[in-house]
Parts: sequence; structure tokens; C-alpha cells
Amino acid sequence: MRRTPILAVALAATSALALSACGGGGGFSSNSATQNSKSGPVKLTMMIGSSGDAETAAVKEATSAWAKKTGNTVEVIAASDLGQQLGQAFASSSPPDLFYTDASKIGTYAKAGNLFAYGDQVKDAGFVDSLVQSFTYDGKFYCAPKDSSTLGLQINTDLWKKAGLTDADIPKDWAGLETVAKKLTSGNVTGLVIGNDINRSGAFMKQAGGWVVTDGKMSADAAGNLQGLQEVQKMMKDGSLKFNTQTKPAAGWGGEAFGKGLAAMTIEGNWIAGGMKDFPNIKYKTVELPAGPAGKGTLTFTNCWGIAAKSPNQAQAVELVKSLITPEQQMKFADAFGVMPSTTEGLKQFGEKYPDSKAFVDGAAYGQGPVNLAGLDEVIGKFNSQLGTMTGTSGDPKAWLSDLQKNGTAALAG
Repeated sequence: MRRTPILAVALAATSALALSACGGGGGFSSNSATQNSKSGPVKLTMMIGSSGDAETAAVKEATSAWAKKTGNTVEVIAASDLGQQLGQAFASSSPPDLFYTDASKIGTYAKAGNLFAYGDQVKDAGFVDSLVQSFTYDGKFYCAPKDSSTLGLQINTDLWKKAGLTDADIPKDWAGLETVAKKLTSGNVTGLVIGNDINRSGAFMKQAGGWVVTDGKMSADAAGNLQGLQEVQKMMKDGSLKFNTQTKPAAGWGGEAFGKGLAAMTIEGNWIAGGMKDFPNIKYKTVELPAGPAGKGTLTFTNCWGIAAKSPNQAQAVELVKSLITPEQQMKFADAFGVMPSTTEGLKQFGEKYPDSKAFVDGAAYGQGPVNLAGLDEVIGKFNSQLGTMTGTSGDPKAWLSDLQKNGTAALAG
């Protein structure tokens, strides 16, 4: 539910993709990179990081349908710790043929030579542009985005009405957010509760025109980043914003604080729908995040269908992926476990079927993907640790961003 892991450009309808069930035929480029391929039916292994039984069952159903049609077989492995198990598999001589790959790991895996770059074979699928960029490293489009998520602002509608607020008060900018957050803060209820790292505060940085990396270089010292974090700290100081770890009692994530009535608003992705099933008495709506000084901004989270560089079955793996990224199949995944499609046509269909998710879909047009450069995990981790200690009266975002700039530049140089 809490992907930190991890989306349309304009949602104008694209031309329909003429895809066969096994992914061959029109709609995809016929150009292909040199790849390993056994002849005849093969057995593929796929490792996934599943959100639960519904996701695992949906993936197994989709892969079984392709296997039945093509004569191949597919074994789906639901990893208990995907990152750790993939690391071990890459060190072996026989990693899984396919696997979920978080966008933040693309640079690390690609630089280590663990990924087969097959993006040129699926580039005509109509993916959202920002997702293609998330899975492009050193000029190569590595893998097909499998889904997408963006952040939106969730509002407890009962508390909203109780505070005397109407739809006319839905915040469109930071000033509006400050106003409603103050009105919604009462007793043990905080107006806005968010996660305590860059995966939530980063949206404010983006809204102020900043981001950690620009054109492959560190840009943590850009003015917009400081302005965004200062806005978060300003709202903390007036008591209308807290991190999830600062509520009483502390919550595991923003959605939990929201579900338990400790927050009148939170900022989460479209996975919130699954999380709120644990809190059926909370009535809520999701709207787009308020714009900042530089305009609208949200964050994008996504995985791709990675294919191992060591796989002897790369040709068949690509064909399987093609069957999994059709709008029809992506909508089946959306129906089963709530993820948004990664193609513009799929997003269009998703928005039409799930109008309550419009804010998430609209955010795809301007979403910022995660940092995907190799070597920055530890640096970002340190920054998150610092950011998590911020309160309205303590913490120095300017110093933390300076450290991030210095340490990130050194890490990239190394």
C-alpha cells in the first residue's frame, strides 16, 4: 500500500494498439537488441513484490493465459523481500527471467549489468512520457513500465463539513492549503499529516520548481527545494501539519493517521483505496495537490517489467511483457488491485471507469519520477533521516540540502 517506492501526459486518446494476446503484431517496433533466446517452448520465472493475494493472483492469471496460448510455462514467485532476493539472484548464475523493478533502482541495476535493455522493442506501446524517462538510464530505455501511481490530497469529508468548509474551499495553492489545514486542526486532529521523507515533502519541492537531480546532475541546492521544505516547516510551526511519526499515537504512514482520525487530510497515492478498506467508517475524497509558486507538482511511483541480462529466454520474456502491457490487461490489473495503467490509452480508460481517481490520473501529466541514478541510495537515505527529524522549531533544511548536494555530487563522481 505504501509504495515509495512508487505518471498522462495529456489524456487525449491515442490510437488503439493492435496487439495480439502474446504481444506480437502491430503496435510495437520490430527493431530489437541482440538477445538471448532458446528455441521452442521454455519455462520462464518471474519474481514480483506483491501487495497481497489479489495482486499475486492477477499476475498468475495473466501469465497463465499467455503461457496457454504460446505453449510456454511461467512460474510466478512472490518475494518476501524483493530487493534482497533480487540481489542474491543477480549474484547467482540463474536470476529470474523477469522481475518487478522499481524506478529508483534502474541506474543501480543497469550500471551493474543486471538488466537487458529491451525498451526499443516496446517503445510504441504509448507509454506516458514521464514513465519512459523513469526507466531510461545513460540514454537507454531499459524496460516497459508496468503501472503508475501519483500523489493526491485526501480529505476527510465529515471533518471538512464540520469545520464549515465547502467545495469552494478546496485548496488550489499553498495559501489555500494553509487556511484549510488550520481550520481542520482541532484537539488530537491535525489538519494535514504526511509521511516523513522526500517521497511526500518532495512534492512541495517540486511545486516550488525544485528537485534533487536535473539532467543527470545534482540540483539539491536549487532555491525551489529549500522553499518547498520551508513551506512544510512553516505549517508545522503553526501546528497544522505533522509527520506521521509525530502524531499521538504515532502512525505507520499517512494513510493510517488519516484512517484513525488523527489527520483531517493526508497526501498519498492511489493505493490509499486499499488502505482505507481497514477504516470503512472514514468518508473521504481525493483532489489534486495544491499548486506551489512554480505551479502544479506531484510525485510519480512506478515499477517496470525487468528482464535479466543473464536470462537465456529474453525473446520469450519480451513477448510475455508485450501481453502484459496492453490496455486490456492493464485494466484487468487495475480492477484487481488498484494500480493505474502506464499507457495513455490505459489511463484514459482508467479515468473513465474510476472517476473518483481523476486527481491521480490528472497528476500523471506533470508528475516527477524518482531519482534513478546509480550510487545515490545511501545519500538519499541520509537526507531522509535528517528530514524526518524536522519540526516547526527545529531542523535546518538549508544545511540538509547542502549536504545532499555535496554528498550526491561526490557519489555520482565515484
